Amino acid sequence: SFPELFEKKNYELRIAGGAVRDLLSGVTPQDIDFATTATPAEMKEMFTAAGVRLINNKGEKHGTITARLHEQNFEITTLRIDVVTDGRHAEVEFTTDWHKDAERRDLTVNSMFLGLDGTLYDFFNGYEDLKSKKIRFVGKAAERIQEDYLRILRYFRFYGRISEKPGDHEPNTLQAIKENAKGLAGISGERIWVELKKILLGNHVNHLVQLMYELDIAQYIGLPLDGNLEEFARVTRKVQNLSPKPMTVLTSLFKGKDDVTNLDLRLKISKEEKNLGLFLVKHRQELTKAPGPEPLRPYQDFLMDSREANTNSKILELLKYQGEEQLLKEMQEWTVPSFPVSGHDLRKLGVSSGKEIGTALQQLREEWKKSGYHMDKEELLSCLKKL
Repeated sequence: SFPELFEKKNYELRIAGGAVRDLLSGVTPQDIDFATTATPAEMKEMFTAAGVRLINNKGEKHGTITARLHEQNFEITTLRIDVVTDGRHAEVEFTTDWHKDAERRDLTVNSMFLGLDGTLYDFFNGYEDLKSKKIRFVGKAAERIQEDYLRILRYFRFYGRISEKPGDHEPNTLQAIKENAKGLAGISGERIWVELKKILLGNHVNHLVQLMYELDIAQYIGLPLDGNLEEFARVTRKVQNLSPKPMTVLTSLFKGKDDVTNLDLRLKISKEEKNLGLFLVKHRQELTKAPGPEPLRPYQDFLMDSREANTNSKILELLKYQGEEQLLKEMQEWTVPSFPVSGHDLRKLGVSSGKEIGTALQQLREEWKKSGYHMDKEELLSCLKKL
């Protein structure tokens, strides 16, 4: 096994960062990253000699080697110190000092190491913070943020993942975030969108987005200056258990389609996300349930009349946005019925000209729709005789 290779050479090897946090919280880590005192060159030599496959993925100048073992990729990174940081990326030099490596990590809960013998190396009280569900920066908040301004959003993301309740922030942390908010203007939209989506699906999302406005962050990450915070509070409360898409949650901040366009300009969201945002802004008010025994009918009619792909999934998101849990269940179970009459049927009845067939089909489709898509072929064709 590869730990033995390190041991033989007297290189230290430990599990690092997020995986340690997950293991200590009783969560299965998505992937396990390792840290080591061995340099990339030393690791390459050692792995090559042992016949372990290396995957080249350009991490080497940051000190990361990816080894392929038992059908799994393992990322192993040399301990390092940031020499120069510009708020976006760092130049690093390698070290064998675990404390120094922990010092340049973002949050205390992400700065721990776990020896393969089960020893925890925790230089900044991360385990205590994890147990008491506190999110703090390692060392001085402002310094950590200035190394990479995206850490402001990572703070929010982990807050939404770990903290018990809203409003449990250290005042000096919020102060540091506010004073450095402008730095987010220099971070790429793609990186921001990855973090923002995770925040939108986490806990305390209403609290955290309100905070983004209070701390002047919103304008630098593509959110409208006059976001509709009342609507946001209402929608986030309703969608809690409905597994909405991030865009569905976010659209409640928007007053119109320009807000969607501006978000796209700043964050380069996907075409599907943009279309969902535009769809919700356009239809959230007038496409609503019908009074009476068939509340779903307006949604079904809209879907049947639609000529676009994935209208169905957009309608499901609209129902989540509107907090219609029961209708959502019904709509998910509803299958689009297929229109039972074809031009072929009409020819058999002696309608010959293409134009007449077209008109007749159109009229029958209307009748079928009025019936709530219940009329079958026989009923529709007898209806044709009346028409």
